[in-house]
Amino acid sequence: MTNSRSIRIFLLALLVTTMVLCAFGAGIGITWLVMDGRTASAEEEAEFGVFWEAWHLVEDHFFGETPAMQQIAWGAIRGALDTLDDRHTTFLEPTPRQREKEDLSGRFGGIGAYVSQAEDGSIVLEPMTDLPAEQAGILAGDVVIRVDDIEITPDTTVDEVVTLVRGEIGTTVALTLRREGEAEPLVIEVRREEIPSPSVQWEMMEGLENVGYVRISLFSGRTAKELDEAIKDLKEQGMERLVLDLRGNGGGLFDAAIDVSSAFLDGDTVLFQVEKDQEERIFDAKRGGEFTEGPLVLLVDGGTASASEIVAGALQDRSRATLVGQKTYGKGSVQSVYDLSDGSSVHITSAKWLTPGRRLIDGQGLEPDIAVEFTDQDRNAGLDPQLERALEVLGASP
Repeated sequence: MTNSRSIRIFLLALLVTTMVLCAFGAGIGITWLVMDGRTASAEEEAEFGVFWEAWHLVEDHFFGETPAMQQIAWGAIRGALDTLDDRHTTFLEPTPRQREKEDLSGRFGGIGAYVSQAEDGSIVLEPMTDLPAEQAGILAGDVVIRVDDIEITPDTTVDEVVTLVRGEIGTTVALTLRREGEAEPLVIEVRREEIPSPSVQWEMMEGLENVGYVRISLFSGRTAKELDEAIKDLKEQGMERLVLDLRGNGGGLFDAAIDVSSAFLDGDTVLFQVEKDQEERIFDAKRGGEFTEGPLVLLVDGGTASASEIVAGALQDRSRATLVGQKTYGKGSVQSVYDLSDGSSVHITSAKWLTPGRRLIDGQGLEPDIAVEFTDQDRNAGLDPQLERALEVLGASP
């Protein structure tokens, strides 16, 4: 694989990861849970009376329109969580919460097209090969004017368009498009299908003997299976040395992090978890991983966070991999996710992680064994000095 090609893979994965992670922050340690139906006590209601005292004054005297009560309630929740001084304890409204569930499951109902914003602000589609958008006749560069009956304005964001296009599998969405060379807008109906959202890309390095490359963009419900497939496929192609790229991977599901670690560690401890008023928990790797022996280099940077840091910390402390790149983000905490009655959710920090060597990840990050910068100048020149250094460590420089 050439350096320029690796850069393209990295940047695409980083873009996808960034879009995904904007919905759920730096990663989720525990899958969604259920509220126990608790309501406010009389004392709590009395203490909250001052809120309504203040808000009624706003209603009486504010010069302008006041928001709907739902928006007020959501704002109050955010304000209350802000008092905890923990940036990972957060609130999600129903739409981004649903997107988060879809992204972490690794599947969703959609049309199979990349959505991006052009320099002039218009929303542009690029269909994926052999998926519904392409099959329905959508072409790369088509500009979205309307989704069903909703007009796309200059203020409409990419994320909002993605939300409009996604929907229940089997339903149909009507896209009004502007196409270069066409005098009139086109209306194309596309039937939504289950669209897989892969989290792992892999290939053999071009021009290098026995060296494989695996990129994990996030930790979803599909990741462990995809990684297993990747390693098996690379082994069949003769892979004996491996570069595992976790740059820009902001995390995801806790269980996926344990499973990914298990691919490289044969039963060793992956992490310790410290919870409020609970005994310390120990999580061990499963036995029988696909690549528990053989040279391994792990690429990390400031975007490597949460579940990614679990894997990086475990492989580093167990001397299973050499970490190359830049210091990681430093998010070593668990967010329990509680769905609320209106489809929104709260993510509450409920535990912190320690590496097998009992290093605290949260707020600290992980220092690479070999520090290598990756500048904008490198990217613009089509270079990847971190990957190049990883190949040197593997004894596989071009």
